[in-house]
Amino acid sequence: MEGHTGGSPMGGPKWVRRSLRHLSKDLGKQGHQACPNTVRRLLHKQNFALRANVKRLSGKPNGDRDRQFQHIQRQREAFTAAGLPVLSLDSKKKELIGNFKNAGIGWCEEAEAVNTYDFLSDAEYRASIQGIHDVNRNQGMVTVGRSADTGQFVVDCLDHWWRVQGREAYSGAKRILILADGGGSNGYRPRLFKWCLQQFANLWSIAVTVCHFATGASKWNPVEHQLFSYISINWAAQPLRSTETLLSCIRGTTTTKGLRVRAWSCTRTYQTKIKITDAQMESVNLRPLHICPAWSYTISPSPHSRGP
Repeated sequence: MEGHTGGSPMGGPKWVRRSLRHLSKDLGKQGHQACPNTVRRLLHKQNFALRANVKRLSGKPNGDRDRQFQHIQRQREAFTAAGLPVLSLDSKKKELIGNFKNAGIGWCEEAEAVNTYDFLSDAEYRASIQGIHDVNRNQGMVTVGRSADTGQFVVDCLDHWWRVQGREAYSGAKRILILADGGGSNGYRPRLFKWCLQQFANLWSIAVTVCHFATGASKWNPVEHQLFSYISINWAAQPLRSTETLLSCIRGTTTTKGLRVRAWSCTRTYQTKIKITDAQMESVNLRPLHICPAWSYTISPSPHSRGP
């Protein structure tokens, strides 16, 4: 195999470029009769096996990554100690609403028949799913939208949560901590997300502190493993044929630790590619925090805002 082995010549990982059938033929040409099964056993003895790629590398190292994790933890502890809301939010994978296969397996007498192909033209619509996890209370609020996933959509979901749950659960609160990913519609770069947060802050007279996770660290956002993972388990192998089915699966998600989830359908249409001008950004009362200021900031109500 010397001519067909790749990898590090200094003792690192190696791999074989040839298939078992081709290696068997090569051995035969050299006078060694070995069937593909024999070649497989010989490869196993040399620690070769069929292996898939493993995602372990997080890209280029970022010196601020660990500092941001520590900063997020301190912010969470401070807001929790003060009895203030700590919200983790993110967008879930979009789902086709219709007779389509849903990943997973479930107990049933017979497998349900679904469409062979996942064509968008066969779907009722493609649902945008935005989740908010109230970390301290272990409560979830999920919005199912029929339009684009934009910064305006994200903040409308936040506004709905505050109207339905937040005002009662955190009466008198004047500050909110939001944990969000580094990219996407609620990332640290989009101007629309920050501009819409300013409107929310003005409307409710609430200062919003946002801490974004570093690029490639979104899997540590609590909403991923404390809300979305359980929703995926609950609707496993359940075709999402209608909005009612989707909402029912989300609302039926519970855990032994007390997770409860509310869900609602948003029929508003959101415009994409909205440009926030420099003048509009200047009106945003944004104060970067001293640690990782690009990823951490507070948006306070404007001085002239009247509040609710």
